[in-house]
Amino acid sequence: MHELGYVEGKNLAIHWRSADGNYERLPALAAELVKLKVDAIVASAPPAISAAKRATTTIPIVMGVSADPVGAGFVKALARPGGNVTGSASPVAEYSPKHLELMRRVVPRLSRVGILLNPGNPVHGAILQSLEAAAQKLAVIVLSANARTQREIDAAFEEHARQRVEALIVGPDTFFVQHRQQIAALAAKYRMPAMYPLREHVEAGGLMSYGHDVAHNFHLAATYVDRIFRGANPADLAVEQSSKFELVINGKTAKVLGLSIPRDMLMLADKVIE
Repeated sequence: MHELGYVEGKNLAIHWRSADGNYERLPALAAELVKLKVDAIVASAPPAISAAKRATTTIPIVMGVSADPVGAGFVKALARPGGNVTGSASPVAEYSPKHLELMRRVVPRLSRVGILLNPGNPVHGAILQSLEAAAQKLAVIVLSANARTQREIDAAFEEHARQRVEALIVGPDTFFVQHRQQIAALAAKYRMPAMYPLREHVEAGGLMSYGHDVAHNFHLAATYVDRIFRGANPADLAVEQSSKFELVINGKTAKVLGLSIPRDMLMLADKVIE
């Protein structure tokens, strides 16, 4: 926003609200923003977008990122949203097979993969289906575990360990990002190679991530807010699909786990933590 000429406290006021991973708080937080009569709401992910959309049909809502905004009912079409919601989309379910492909490069004889999901996230059902379809073609068994509290994260890892999973894929979720250090520590405890959707997990000690560039998405969100402030109607602002993805690898974690990352993967990585 600063790059676009806005200075907080001068010509811009930002009212921050966070559910801290507790999705049940989102409706009340969205209602608070509506009462403040803000000029636009930026919602970071599908649960927040859904809460904001239920709270108002008039205040413009900018999606930080949504996996399937048409399927979720946020917009009528990507080219012409037709309502008060616009922003960016990232087909997270579509790159779940890529997660499996990359993990098999690191664990060549992978036969049992676990996936950590949040039952409160509406996107995770599609992610599981996409992963299962890809795994079936490779004769890999997918074992899912749900978690929406820190205690349930602990229990999910215990369950995956009992099921003898050889690697883990973590679904994209705000709650998981907030507790990324706990997840990375548990993956290390159980010596479980893990693939994540965002680089923040890898910077916290996770093995590797592949997914959209969050900073790029929110930079894009700022441009939508600017256009709306200048009079644009969100109904006419086409949803932009994420085209910037990144692969991040933690070389230190790989060494601790006794894994050898293929040289070509290291060459392709956007960042390697040593």
